[in-house]
Amino acid sequence: MEPRGIIWEAYEHHHFERGSEWFWVLGILTVTGSLAAILLGNSLLGILIALGGALVALLGTRGPKIISYAVTQRGLRIDEMLYPYTTLECFCITEESHLGPQLLVKSEKMFMPLLILPLPEDLQDEIEAIIAERLPEQHLEEPFAHKVLEFFNI
Repeated sequence: MEPRGIIWEAYEHHHFERGSEWFWVLGILTVTGSLAAILLGNSLLGILIALGGALVALLGTRGPKIISYAVTQRGLRIDEMLYPYTTLECFCITEESHLGPQLLVKSEKMFMPLLILPLPEDLQDEIEAIIAERLPEQHLEEPFAHKVLEFFNI
């Protein structure tokens, strides 16, 4: 059994209800992009654009799932996945996001992006104290691609 630490829950992502205008714009952009690719002789790209648009529309109707987060003596847990401190390089707590404070953690794994965890404001100091004992603090920034996806709320 894993030692207890600080456990909290948060939504998977910030969600807002999309109106019919959002789906119309998505549909127009998808159809236009697909037709342009097909007319320029790239049918495969046209099909990929159509599939991508359909997937974004499908994901746009789905509400966010509630995820369990934990900071323990062994590592960080996101839902059922444990990230041991031995596989993590450094951390940073940022309050610059319009969604509230976030914990950014860099992994030693080459293809794994930063772990970005939403932090409850009332537990921020306790979480920082536990992690600071095991990982060095270093300035990290949220990746540009993550900011773009957050802006479009995908």
